[in-house]
Amino acid sequence: MNNRPDVVIVPCADYAPERVRGALEELIARAGGLDWVRPGMRIGIKANLVSAMAPETAATTHPALIDALASMLLARGADPVVGDSPGGLYNAAHLNKVYAVSGMDKTCARLNRDFSTRAVDLPEARVCKTATVTGWLADCDGIINFAKLKSHGMMGLSAAAKNLFGSIPGTMKPEYHFRFPNPADFAGMLVDLDEYWKPQLHLVDAVLAMEGNGPTAGSPKALGCLLAGENPHRIDLLCAALIGLNPATVPTLRAAQARGLCPERLDGLRVDGPWQGLVAQDFAIITQRNGLQFQNAMGGGKRGALYSRLLARTLAARPGVEKAECVGCRKCEQVCPAKAITMRSGKPVIRRAACIRCFCCQEFCPKGAMKVRRPPLARLLAR
Repeated sequence: MNNRPDVVIVPCADYAPERVRGALEELIARAGGLDWVRPGMRIGIKANLVSAMAPETAATTHPALIDALASMLLARGADPVVGDSPGGLYNAAHLNKVYAVSGMDKTCARLNRDFSTRAVDLPEARVCKTATVTGWLADCDGIINFAKLKSHGMMGLSAAAKNLFGSIPGTMKPEYHFRFPNPADFAGMLVDLDEYWKPQLHLVDAVLAMEGNGPTAGSPKALGCLLAGENPHRIDLLCAALIGLNPATVPTLRAAQARGLCPERLDGLRVDGPWQGLVAQDFAIITQRNGLQFQNAMGGGKRGALYSRLLARTLAARPGVEKAECVGCRKCEQVCPAKAITMRSGKPVIRRAACIRCFCCQEFCPKGAMKVRRPPLARLLAR
């Protein structure tokens, strides 16, 4: 019987190298250690490198943590390779900029330079049976998933489970949003990816998290901790508690719970480490109303199902532009997988009938002008 805790949490007040190294060593030791690492193994460190953003923005996994982890792996004779596939072109020019701005090029880990892709079958999948993935991660002998804790427009939470969407090549990400426009289906696809890769270890950087208009345009929020475990969904359940987010509003947690991969309540988790004192006060979250909560809201039968879908759509959050902050760069128009955005007088206009609420426009707006907005009725009911 595995007596390891589901989640280990340790305090880490800042990114000072000596503090990071000590906290990370304690975290990993309590989570089971690195005895599975053998000399010569290529270990993929799947970081969150969502965009070319500096560490202090809290959008990416901090380089001090990647450097400390890589040095621990090097000491065991392994070959640590750090990489990701952020939105946009999956090529050297784009990734070199991301590596430089995020500080990854200052770590002791080898940077991924393999931009090949390959088609794979996902034998345990329930939603996404086949996928095109990044070749570098497929060629690794072991994987450590090192996520960043952030709010997220579509999924509510970006942490361990969501991070493996970075195994889908950047230019193909809109296709997956278009294939799985329903949040429940998209979440199921993410769980399928988690089950396919099965990293040996999941880590979450919550020293400095991102609140508000995440996962790229939010604000840094100090949480001062690191998390680890073997199950990404159980880690995410605790992450949700740390930021005051109702787990019922996180589609990936609902999808994982439906498969028996995660308990529904915190009291079903075995947590190693005091976490209650680390709960953030007034963390700005993105409140979702995405249909998962309304499946049985209007009773059974076809009529009840129809009313539930209409209610969910009426209350669902949606992207909207803050025109005063928009610079007319057209990035939202370019990344929209449903082609629901057109430019008029230099500003984006969203055709609501075509919008699939994937929030790609909000995620990749370089100025944070795209916001997650809730309809007036949803705001009224939340009071």
